[in-house]
Amino acid sequence: MGMDVNPASEASEKEYVAPPVVRAEHVEDSFTRLLEQQTAKVPSHVFLFASFCSMAVSLGFEVAGRERVGRFVGLWVTPLLVMGVYNKLVKTLGPR
Repeated sequence: MGMDVNPASEASEKEYVAPPVVRAEHVEDSFTRLLEQQTAKVPSHVFLFASFCSMAVSLGFEVAGRERVGRFVGLWVTPLLVMGVYNKLVKTLGPR
């Protein structure tokens, strides 16, 4: 009996090549390129650590009876994680 082999597994090993920019409105400006270059310098685990710290501080405020402040700090978790995903995408795909 033969092994199960995914025929698309070799396709995933190919290097990604960004398609050329065809239309002028799809070209990124220099500010976006600068932002991506600076974001790529920050380690990805910093955003994850910051989101865990935000959760811990939020829990601390909730336990201390300061619910409004605790919920405000708890709202920071999602944007921090999204910034971490953006950071990882910039590092993986590179500037376009």
